[in-house]
Amino acid sequence: MPSVSNIAAQTLQRRILDGQYPAGAALPGQRELAENLGISRASLREAISTLEALGLLRSFPGKGVFVTAGSKLSASDLPAGPSAMPPDAIFQMRFVIEPANASLAARARSAEGLDALRECMSEMQKALGANDLVTAADCDLRFHLALAELSGNPALAAITQQFQAQLAYSLRLPFADRSHIWHPADEHNVILAAVAAGNAAAARKAMQQHLRSAAGRVGISFTQP
Repeated sequence: MPSVSNIAAQTLQRRILDGQYPAGAALPGQRELAENLGISRASLREAISTLEALGLLRSFPGKGVFVTAGSKLSASDLPAGPSAMPPDAIFQMRFVIEPANASLAARARSAEGLDALRECMSEMQKALGANDLVTAADCDLRFHLALAELSGNPALAAITQQFQAQLAYSLRLPFADRSHIWHPADEHNVILAAVAAGNAAAARKAMQQHLRSAAGRVGISFTQP
């Protein structure tokens, strides 16, 4: 079930896409907006953070939150991630863990797990078709978490879950580049095909390529271990 902040993010996204909050406009103050949405200011801040990572909003200290409507940012202007962890460090960590998750998932080839991955992809593609980036990014997260569970290694699954907030943040960033919003889904399908075929080496390689491409779409570079 979507969280309160996720539902709020979807509502704000819809208002932006509908033109209620046009590009360049400032959002109402947080107190007013929280009351309008019927949520706490803490939940509102989480929603705004989600939309900032997706490239729909940008906060300017002392000035307010403004609609960017998908203006691509340079790597130096990316919004801060959870715990102020640098984006390149998050991608480097993912490059260590997630190819292993994919490789082990291919060896396991759980029928139930494959169905879960396919469901994630179906929902993600439907969301992209509707230009619903909030839901697409949520499906993206579910796909990566499901792969960790499918690895069959509880330690790897626990590590992936522990850094879920950082993972979610890094997954949202590439969607800010509107010219490539379908690329994550295309890359996921390559990973899924390798996992379904039981090809561990191909699954590892596909995940590595996915991470390199995702970081590249945001202008992030990291040293590959």
